[in-house]
Amino acid sequence: MEAHQHSPDSSSEECTVLEAPPGRNTCPQHAGKVADLYCSSCQCALCEDCVSQHDQHLKLPLGHALEQQRCRLQHGLGAVQSRLPQVSDALSFVREILQQLTNQRASIEEDIQSSFEDLHKQLDVRKSVLLMELEVTYGLKQKVLQAQVDGLVQAEGDFSSACTQSEEAVAAEACVASLQTEQELGEKLVELARLRLPYQPEENDQLDLLMETDGLRKSIHNLGTIVTTSAVASQSEAMGAGLEQCIVGHPASVTIVTRDKSGGACKSGNAILSAEVFTPDGSIVDGEILDHKNGTYEFVYTVPKEGDFSLALRLYDQHIKGSPFKLTVTRALEAEVEVSPSTTTATNSAANATPSTGSSEGAKRRGKSPGQKKKGSKRASSALGTPRRKTQNPIEDDLIFRIGTKGRNKGEFTNLQGVAASSSGRILIADSNNQCVQIFSNEGEFKSRFGVRGRSPGQLQRPTGVAVHPSGDIIIADYDNKWVSIFSCEGKFKAKLGSGRLMGPKGVSVDQDGHVIVVDNKACTVFIFQLTGKLITKFGSRGNGDKQFAGPHFAAVNKNNEIIVTDFHNHSVKVFTPEGELVLKFGSNGEGNGQFNAPTGVAVDVNGNIIVADWGNSRIQVFDGSGSFLSYINTSADPLYGPQGLALTSDGHVVVADSGNHCFKVYRYLQ
Repeated sequence: MEAHQHSPDSSSEECTVLEAPPGRNTCPQHAGKVADLYCSSCQCALCEDCVSQHDQHLKLPLGHALEQQRCRLQHGLGAVQSRLPQVSDALSFVREILQQLTNQRASIEEDIQSSFEDLHKQLDVRKSVLLMELEVTYGLKQKVLQAQVDGLVQAEGDFSSACTQSEEAVAAEACVASLQTEQELGEKLVELARLRLPYQPEENDQLDLLMETDGLRKSIHNLGTIVTTSAVASQSEAMGAGLEQCIVGHPASVTIVTRDKSGGACKSGNAILSAEVFTPDGSIVDGEILDHKNGTYEFVYTVPKEGDFSLALRLYDQHIKGSPFKLTVTRALEAEVEVSPSTTTATNSAANATPSTGSSEGAKRRGKSPGQKKKGSKRASSALGTPRRKTQNPIEDDLIFRIGTKGRNKGEFTNLQGVAASSSGRILIADSNNQCVQIFSNEGEFKSRFGVRGRSPGQLQRPTGVAVHPSGDIIIADYDNKWVSIFSCEGKFKAKLGSGRLMGPKGVSVDQDGHVIVVDNKACTVFIFQLTGKLITKFGSRGNGDKQFAGPHFAAVNKNNEIIVTDFHNHSVKVFTPEGELVLKFGSNGEGNGQFNAPTGVAVDVNGNIIVADWGNSRIQVFDGSGSFLSYINTSADPLYGPQGLALTSDGHVVVADSGNHCFKVYRYLQ
């Protein structure tokens, strides 16, 4: 088309000849000439004077071309109109999430204000910090949602405007004058129809406040936490054999990985997840969601009968990718059923779990990751490795072996915690999330395991501590069942003790008289029972005094029958007489020699030296009987990640539950 052509508007005004009535099919280049052809190559109308210039081009009757253009326009209009309700629904949904987020922000702001009303002036600093954190967190989430709202509003306006213009064009009579406008409008409709828009919320409305009150005045700088994640259902996914099939009566497992709007893996827990397994008759199968506190979650369930079911996994009340899933439940052949009733068909989780403290104060933020191993300098001594000093100064030595990976089969673990060693050369592991106890030789050879998940006597719900009685009986602290179970050395249930008294038993040990020492993590109390279940005595309460605890974990007994307890949140180790009188206290919060960041496992060697698992610093320290720091166990070749229980084997080695790495490790230990 030549540069001097008239615009459709000007040509329609100039067209006054009889051959081309105003506004009707006038040739754009030759005023007064009627256009009756259309050049497909040049996309323009042609009169008889134009034909010679387009001799080699494909030409159509103008009426046919106009009809084709009108059909394309109509098709584009339909495509955009069909998307408009989807855009409107998405806009409404995201606005609702944004409003809920704003309401949560207002509600939490009120909670923060009311919580600080009765506190003294020094609390104002922490209040300002929390309000700032709330504003920052809200601002980040609000920015994402508001940007999405703005984008959807813009899209909605563009769609509506394009639809209105197209409808007007379609309603008008087709002519050359509107041809170019309709072409441009058609291109715009195609562009809008292909426009990619975020229909799912790119953020969630979670804004929660965790506010502790116990010991508030002495831990004011730690008061309050704004809890949220960036997880969205449309990006989060699940994996594991438990998504598709399981065996009747056997626990199955599904791992959920939460992701943000860009598909990046979330690194923190506390997301609001729900999971349901629907049976054919509509009933729901019970299950449990375990928060690994690292952005991954595990759903464990058991189906009582075979058939085809549906598994729904929701994040913030929205289905994650692929949910609901079709689930087939079958009966296993007898030859395929493992002797241990705790075996499942589940696959491993996608990420390691952060070690569980078993404490009601587990929501408290810690200053460092347990994976950040801190090295302290050993006590200087030129005679450190000589035979003369061996019995006085246990020195670092090499890793002998490690056993285990994350999983549910024999020799695999999920959040192992308590460890015990018997005089007969066996190592016992409390496999907490697999609801069983696994037994190995001192050389690491798997021997057996036992445990059935449940809340009845003889079943295990969350075994956290394990000990061996001189009689050979195996004693297990069951945190969630709130009692201690006693099994024979073959794994046959014999009795339980502490039911109705215990709130959350974590660690167990046995003293010189055969009494069972139970560390109640929730009650912050140490109980001493006879094997028959009769309570002999108890001591301790919540607090940071000499005879108080804050989330105590494990205990050991020395040759004087004194009880050594790790005080997790008070970052110390305390030694008591059997009557509960304090003999010794050592340790403080820190990373240096003799300091702790949440101690867990504890053991005593034949010389009375005390070995302590330093959970938050991911190391093992050795002290003499008076609490003076001696040395470290060298774990640098294969670093620990949140060590829990530990014990001394009958051949003099140190065995520790490397909870975060889902294995146990055995180290040489020179006494």
